[in-house]
Amino acid sequence: MTETADSDVLDTGPDDAAEPEVHPDELSGRARGPQRLLMMLLGDYWFDRPEALPSAALVALLAEFGVSEVGARAALSRQSRRGLLDVEKRGRRTYYRLSARSVGHFTDTGGRIAAFGAGDAARTWDGRWSLVAFSVPEHQRAVRHTLREQLRWLGYAPLYDGVWISPHAREEEVRDVLSELGVATATLFTGTPSALTPAAGDPLSAWDLDAQAAAFERFTRRWGVWRKRAEDGGVSPSEALRARTELITEWRVLMTHDPALPPQLLPPHWPLAAARAVFVAVYDALGPLAEFRVRQLIALHDAELAGLATHHTVADLAKL
Repeated sequence: MTETADSDVLDTGPDDAAEPEVHPDELSGRARGPQRLLMMLLGDYWFDRPEALPSAALVALLAEFGVSEVGARAALSRQSRRGLLDVEKRGRRTYYRLSARSVGHFTDTGGRIAAFGAGDAARTWDGRWSLVAFSVPEHQRAVRHTLREQLRWLGYAPLYDGVWISPHAREEEVRDVLSELGVATATLFTGTPSALTPAAGDPLSAWDLDAQAAAFERFTRRWGVWRKRAEDGGVSPSEALRARTELITEWRVLMTHDPALPPQLLPPHWPLAAARAVFVAVYDALGPLAEFRVRQLIALHDAELAGLATHHTVADLAKL
């Protein structure tokens, strides 16, 4: 299965398609769309379960994040129409579970989330760059936005308008994305820059490494406080559920915008490893409390199903 960016399974539909790209700096405290939030909660606590949850339980889960009942039911309806949720009727009640398509997405991305920031020193690089040059008509802005998000997910960054670059050889994955989006005016090639390339044309200029390093450092400072709170037992189940969801959201955005450059191209003391250590500690520490809160909310509508909710550790994500 071809890996897809969040814009496929976790975005919230046409209204999100026009959203500007989000830099990690801008995420903290930002409200996420109810559709994306719904998919994250199901992926975190109801992954690949054959049982369907009553809509009222999912409405209660989203209410924990300030989503209105109208907004929650609209999110359920839209995601089921998009094929991301399976829906079934039992009398007057409606039940939902992740579709096979959504389960496949979470399976593909779980390993990437768990591995992000680990083992960077083991990466090797042959010195060649992969480039994608494309042209998308102005009237297909949604396609252009999705293509950019997919390329960023694959580790590419814009060197110039319509020219994206990566140190990773992922031409087959890029070809699949171009095919799925119907973008035929594109060229893929690999190579090394000429020695005559002006300094301003250095491929590394496609990434703002200072901004990315600062984003990792802010993540470490912010979530380091939560690490201490979790270790001291100072987090309630409701706080744990909300915080853990924001934590994974921030981590995914950091992952999407990280250059994933070979070590020899990075500045010394790159702060990703420290950020990863905090992510792993907080994600795992808040898991049991967050799971408890999810079970509480589901139990309001189905006590038997509530006991089936579970959480992942980072090690579990690596095994998906």
